Amino acid sequence: MRLRILLFIAALLAGCARDQRRPVLVEGAMPSEVETLAGRLDGAAMETAGGWTCWRGSTDGYPVVVCKTGKGAANTAAATAVAIERYHPIAIINEGTAGGHDPQLHVYDIVLGQYSVNLGAFKTPFRERGRGSNSLDWMPMDLLASEGSAGQDPNALTMRRFPADPELLTAARAAAHTYSKGRVVEGVIGSSEVWNSEQDRIARFHEQYGTSAEEMETASAAQIATQTHVPFLGIRVLSNNITNGSTYDGNTAAACQDFVYEVVRAYVARLR
Repeated sequence: MRLRILLFIAALLAGCARDQRRPVLVEGAMPSEVETLAGRLDGAAMETAGGWTCWRGSTDGYPVVVCKTGKGAANTAAATAVAIERYHPIAIINEGTAGGHDPQLHVYDIVLGQYSVNLGAFKTPFRERGRGSNSLDWMPMDLLASEGSAGQDPNALTMRRFPADPELLTAARAAAHTYSKGRVVEGVIGSSEVWNSEQDRIARFHEQYGTSAEEMETASAAQIATQTHVPFLGIRVLSNNITNGSTYDGNTAAACQDFVYEVVRAYVARLR
């Protein structure tokens, strides 16, 4: 009896020690972008953090939290900040679907965000009334480069690039061989709350800023992670690409989550 009690206490203490480890946080905007991954966690329990739904469990014995952020920059930035305060993650992966900017990429190809950029912060040149608008003339604004007016500071008229964490990127590269539904490439993920379908504008983003794909969340999560010094990586699967006529396929979301699961496994293996 005494031996059984000691073994029970030892197991309980070991469980507490596991719970105290900083988890890997994985974020996705929509149910279709998180529920497959949440379902693969061991011992997953659903809970709310602020107004967001999260699942807390483990992968290969290491704690993992999956959070549904909701769509767009404001939702994602707020959810990321709340999750950082609540869970103190060791790393953050923001994943989901995206539209292609690179004509060489096709549906089911995955982009590892070597960089992410904000495609929603621009200053327009002055135009008189009646002359219309031309987005190809707009200049990017780095909202973190100046404490004054970013539109008036010439040093802020650049495109901010949020780099991926090297360890997370290494883990993603190591997991690439597990993915068979498309290619895994490294590139630039562009984010804004604009659904761009103008080919000339997409071409400008791709040619001038190097964007591989666009969506609405990665850069905002990267910004919060950067400001709080949490390692970050964006991973996006192409669900469509109008630059080469690749049509939408909603099943790409589950394929991306399966790949991210392998990335998490590769990353936590490096933590041991």
